Amino acid sequence: MAVHSQPMSENDAILRAQQSAKRRANFAVIAVAFLVVLITFLFWYQTWFGRRLSPSEMGQYLSDTSVPHKTQHALSQLADQMAHGDQDAKRWYPQIIALASNKESEFRLMSAWVMGQDNQSNDFHTALLKLLADSDPMVRRNAALSLVRFGDSSGREELRKMLEPYTLASPAAGRIEFRIKESEEVPRAAVVARIETGDEKPLDVHSPVEGILEHRAVTDAAHVKDGETIAILAPDEAQAWESLRALYLVGEKDSLPDVDRFASGVAGMPERVRQQAQLTAQAIRKRNP
Repeated sequence: MAVHSQPMSENDAILRAQQSAKRRANFAVIAVAFLVVLITFLFWYQTWFGRRLSPSEMGQYLSDTSVPHKTQHALSQLADQMAHGDQDAKRWYPQIIALASNKESEFRLMSAWVMGQDNQSNDFHTALLKLLADSDPMVRRNAALSLVRFGDSSGREELRKMLEPYTLASPAAGRIEFRIKESEEVPRAAVVARIETGDEKPLDVHSPVEGILEHRAVTDAAHVKDGETIAILAPDEAQAWESLRALYLVGEKDSLPDVDRFASGVAGMPERVRQQAQLTAQAIRKRNP
């Protein structure tokens, strides 16, 4: 006997169409969510410095600096290899030294840090000594810190300057508008102020060092001269800590006034900095009775 299906009512057809549309919509939502997660993961994976680079990637990133974070990733991995005594890292030493003379200060800065991880390399030692004359103060400071690992005190003056206030000057004449308040942290390359020079585009004043905006040398909206001091930056905790640890090993009598100031306690500095300063002062006095 043949079985005849019941004809679909108009309401049933509408219901099925709605259910089908809902399933397609749900699938679309799931697909979009999956793509968002996938793209986020791929971005994280490509930018995460913990991802192990292959030799081909390492060579490419060290020679092609068009994508800075990739070159920095390669340098970071090499620093880790060197710190763990991985001899394979030595094959890339020429590229590290080449980056130490790159026109971009970020690469010179990071190279100075990386070269400090192998204090047995004469080539690194020579390159670091050259970086003590770099135009960027942060590059000079990193070079001075790395040289201490070589038992070299050539960067002692830079180490001492890390404990001193940094004077920020205006690069042009014009009306100044501050972007950072007193007592606020100042990251490296942060825009401290903006100068209205009369040109169409204002001139940003970037800080070449990290620190704390201790004092505005001029009032907001004042007219400043080219080269005029506009702000004083005090050392931040990281700068003071690294300087004091290095001066513990290579500091001389000329460093004592700054070291003693921190040993007495500087406002805003944690106790560990004061204690390190006291140890550093003792070590300097022991070497220079």
